[in-house]
Amino acid sequence: MTRTDSPSESSGSPDADSKAYPEARITETKLNRKEGRVTFDRESLEDFYKPIDSYEGRHRYDPNFEWEPKEEKRLVRKIDYKICSWVCLMFFALQLDRGNISQALSDNMLDDLGLSTNEYNTGQTIFYLTFLFAELPSQLISKKIGPDNWIPIQMVSWSLVASMQAFLSGRSSFWACRALLGLIEGGFIPDNILYLSYWYTGPELPTRLSFFWVAYQATSIVSAFTAFGILHMRGINGMAGWRWLFALEGALTGFIGVCSYFYIPASPTQTASKLRGKNGWFNEREEKIMVNRVLRDDPSKGDMHNRQALSLTMFWECLTDWHMWPVYLIGLSWMLPSIPMNQYITLNLKEAGFGTFETNLLTIPAYVIFIINLLFWTWLSEKLNERFLLGTISQIWVLPLLISLECLSTDRSPWISWILAVLLFAEPYVHAIIVAITSRNAGTVWTRTVATALYNMTVQASNIIGVNVYRTDDKPYYFTGNKVLIGLACYNLALFIGAKAFYVSVNRSRERSWDGMSREQREHYLATTTDKGNKRLDFRFAH
Repeated sequence: MTRTDSPSESSGSPDADSKAYPEARITETKLNRKEGRVTFDRESLEDFYKPIDSYEGRHRYDPNFEWEPKEEKRLVRKIDYKICSWVCLMFFALQLDRGNISQALSDNMLDDLGLSTNEYNTGQTIFYLTFLFAELPSQLISKKIGPDNWIPIQMVSWSLVASMQAFLSGRSSFWACRALLGLIEGGFIPDNILYLSYWYTGPELPTRLSFFWVAYQATSIVSAFTAFGILHMRGINGMAGWRWLFALEGALTGFIGVCSYFYIPASPTQTASKLRGKNGWFNEREEKIMVNRVLRDDPSKGDMHNRQALSLTMFWECLTDWHMWPVYLIGLSWMLPSIPMNQYITLNLKEAGFGTFETNLLTIPAYVIFIINLLFWTWLSEKLNERFLLGTISQIWVLPLLISLECLSTDRSPWISWILAVLLFAEPYVHAIIVAITSRNAGTVWTRTVATALYNMTVQASNIIGVNVYRTDDKPYYFTGNKVLIGLACYNLALFIGAKAFYVSVNRSRERSWDGMSREQREHYLATTTDKGNKRLDFRFAH
């Protein structure tokens, strides 16, 4: 929630000196960067946007504080090094235990356990269901005890379950482990998004979230190589290679989780500890820069303490916030056209005629192209200050690939199948862009807490749907499933465009009302309004 009157807003494109500020903002409280210092515009109404007294960074808040842009740039690099890199490592650990099922499949895990494709689908459905239902409770716990405490607890807990998968004996144990993993891992992603929002401004968050999902795919690359070695351990101590895979990678995740408990600080002003030093990572000036730059970008971040739980009233307001529903609708369907391939890429390559070890290595180009797409489109969204329309690229990318899978002859070359599988897997991943929109458009800390969880719940719901599109009776070419995916891609195109039109319409209506007020009327509104967050007349939605 940043300010409308930033220098770049008038042109609608980024300004070299001022940076581009997102559209979700409070009007009239702008930053002045053009004279070499960062400060409030003295004509603004910043007195109406003070943090609450219990806010953990309140002692560093100063509306008159100024700093040099080059100081801020250095400090952001330091935050990237200290905070973002470790968050990426934790996400690496998540994907290591969440994604190694794909490598395990290539080592005949289903045959060893006597599972059919449909029974595997059921196991994945159970995982995503428990993952989905754990998202919101996990986020509420995180807000109460702090992400810095809750995230490591999650990591150590799921690492134990992940390691125990080495002792799976059949369908029941497979389903039980899938349920426990989903229950414990659910909420990890929105918990980290909430944590990163303490450190970064709105324009910075999408890029850091793209790093987040780069770590996700980097895990897949590393896991493909490690799986190549670990799966060769089949027969050692009478254990299949996939059992060694679960045991060793689960142990590594547990180690990262324990380290995380002692490493990550609660907030920018709470970094002092025995491990991090009695004075913490940042000096007083750096803490003041961190607190004031985040609050000037989004004053709502000062509305709650980072250990403050949500009340029932706050929770209900979040659930009934209909301005956020277009984002949830997009989360429910935008990834569906590529989800079946994401889940079945190793099985599809094996069915095309490739061997176990070839299959794992041939998935690596898919991960590399995915990373390139992720970084490029996330960067471009901020460069162009455009989000929902860029989201249509993800559907435009998959449509010709799905049509090719549907129309090409069944005796096509295995290498054609590989190319189509790789490109479909590497669909432009606009997830970081949409998550950042969710955070920006929330308008309050409590809405951000719940909305990021709800958006991720819709994404998990799409995974539940997606893993059941390809069915046993439709294999190996899944013609029926691909027809469904083509229809969904067309629907998603209309959905992205509709969401853009919705938020543009709301912003224009508010601008007419706000621009029609005198300064005195605006001051009276800010002093007396009961409107909160994104319901305020001075709030504009990102789109």
